[in-house]
Amino acid sequence: MSIAERFYKNMGIGGNEVFVSDGAQCDISRLQMLLGSNVTVAVQDPSFPAYIDSSVIAGRAGNFQQETGKYKNIVYLNCTPENNFFPDLSTASRADLIFFCSPNNPTGNAASLHQLKQLVEFAKANGSIIVYDSSYAAYISDGSPRSIYEIPGAREVAIEISSFSKFAGFTGVRLGWTVVPEELSYANGFPVIKDYNRIVCTCFNGASNIAQAGGLACLSAEGHQAITRVIDYYKENAEIIVDTFRSLGLKVYGGKNAPYIWVHFPGLSSWDVFNEILEKTDIVTIPGKGFGPAGEGYIRVGAFGHRETILEASARLKNLF
Repeated sequence: MSIAERFYKNMGIGGNEVFVSDGAQCDISRLQMLLGSNVTVAVQDPSFPAYIDSSVIAGRAGNFQQETGKYKNIVYLNCTPENNFFPDLSTASRADLIFFCSPNNPTGNAASLHQLKQLVEFAKANGSIIVYDSSYAAYISDGSPRSIYEIPGAREVAIEISSFSKFAGFTGVRLGWTVVPEELSYANGFPVIKDYNRIVCTCFNGASNIAQAGGLACLSAEGHQAITRVIDYYKENAEIIVDTFRSLGLKVYGGKNAPYIWVHFPGLSSWDVFNEILEKTDIVTIPGKGFGPAGEGYIRVGAFGHRETILEASARLKNLF
């Protein structure tokens, strides 16, 4: 009930529709188990690798095509600067399941209200279920929706997963949740929430009491204020990183609505950029190709860290380039 009241007030989400878990990544796999191996899957490209990897494990992906860097049976929704990091749904292939993360990991882009309305309408028209990952919603600064349930009709087509890891630092503690609205049904009218409840009760013994107590403290008025201060600190880190790469003449995305900065190195291999930065500055970044073929030529940089570390990294990067 505390999660529903804190994050879904005035959205019609009840406490019985919120399933507390040991994190969003674990819930992704539970949802894959729920829906079986015969459904088709669409993902943003680039996107968090767990959506694709769990689809591979579930037997949905088909063969990996070396020439394209894609799995044969997965629909890749191109999300790049050229389309404002939102796919052209008028040309997108239908899929039973659409994984969509906003703010996006790795690009840091948050979908607008208009864009999410398009996504919900697309799902309705095609009989699809959206799995909406809102793990970075607390970082949104520009008024973009923080939940898919801000969109009219989303309760009929969307499941939302989220996590305490990124806004409350629970990465090692493990606590998250999944929202399955009562209105969401299969094509035969059977409520999805009943099947998901069975999956959770069968395959999961519950988040630890210690983790849940910590989560409740974070959701209190005092705890939420403390978390907001930490998020603001990380967003200031992001500004420093963005300014650093822009001062080097590079195109930079993200950092405003997410703790991730997406940096473009046109014409270069993302792995080569990663290796050069690591070997010459001892700074660890993430090669963009690891997030999908559309990530080639980019690296992801995170804003989590102490200020002095961020400033030192900034100085080393300026000396390198």
